[in-house]
Amino acid sequence: MKIIFMGTPDFSVPILRGLIEAGYDVCAVVTQPDRPKGRKKILTPPPVKEEAIKHGIEVLQPPTLKNEERVNEIISRKPDLIVTAAYGQILPEKILSAPPFGAINVHASLLPKYRGGAPIHQAIIDGEKKTGVTIMYMVKELDAGDMLAQKEVVIEETDNVGTLHDKLSIVGKELLLETIPPLIKGEITPIPQDEQLVTYAPNIERGQEKIHWNKPGKDIYNQIRGLNPWPVAYTTHRGKVYKIWKGEKREGYSGHIPGEIIKIKETEIVVATGDETAIAMTEIQPAGKKKMPVADFLRGKHSFEQGDRLGDE
Repeated sequence: MKIIFMGTPDFSVPILRGLIEAGYDVCAVVTQPDRPKGRKKILTPPPVKEEAIKHGIEVLQPPTLKNEERVNEIISRKPDLIVTAAYGQILPEKILSAPPFGAINVHASLLPKYRGGAPIHQAIIDGEKKTGVTIMYMVKELDAGDMLAQKEVVIEETDNVGTLHDKLSIVGKELLLETIPPLIKGEITPIPQDEQLVTYAPNIERGQEKIHWNKPGKDIYNQIRGLNPWPVAYTTHRGKVYKIWKGEKREGYSGHIPGEIIKIKETEIVVATGDETAIAMTEIQPAGKKKMPVADFLRGKHSFEQGDRLGDE
């Protein structure tokens, strides 16, 4: 069983590793090109490339799959199956139809909900109580293929994108390894997605990162954890940007203007929202500095005072 694995970020790494450890012949890995990273713009390989190199697996990094030569380079390996997990490009029909057992994808949601590039973020932002992983056939339309297997994962009240990402990655690995054997034996009946239940989770845009304090407190809480650790929610104060990494809900606050700093305590800054649920900011990052506990922020030079209003610029 020759498999070509296509994936790019950290989410994909345990899935690739699981295939290797299970004894499958991963004949090649296809991933995104190396990208500049950090303030110094150091050219950095994708996590999947690093994992593949550890195991001596050939790595292909086509900048685009619209190039016929690049496509032929992939299918010339003659894989029996293609497995993708957060690869980052739409696959052309020529690749999808090449393997005898098709191309399957490990997607981090309970399809047909949350098709797209940010299903983990969106599930938390929307306040979902559960999400999961779907293994499905790949088709030309984004995340629209028939489903082969699903597994639910509970979203805890304290989960953020980072913690949920790690849970789903492991579940994705386990579910994939459970799915491949019966798939190869022809023992799985694919289930079409119900188009009436489709929702989307496109990549997060900059406008979604800004906190609007007139929203209900639970929505702001979900926004903060649904953007942690990337790209991180932010607010403004006196013309400066502050990323809010962590916050907690505080009940019973009314009669305040949304965004008003109600209270400054040793370890938190309590801010009013659009209802009685305030947000206690506990981890903050001033522009140009590292993230820090609010206790450290308050010990340094800052302009926050009780009664100030955040996000009013």
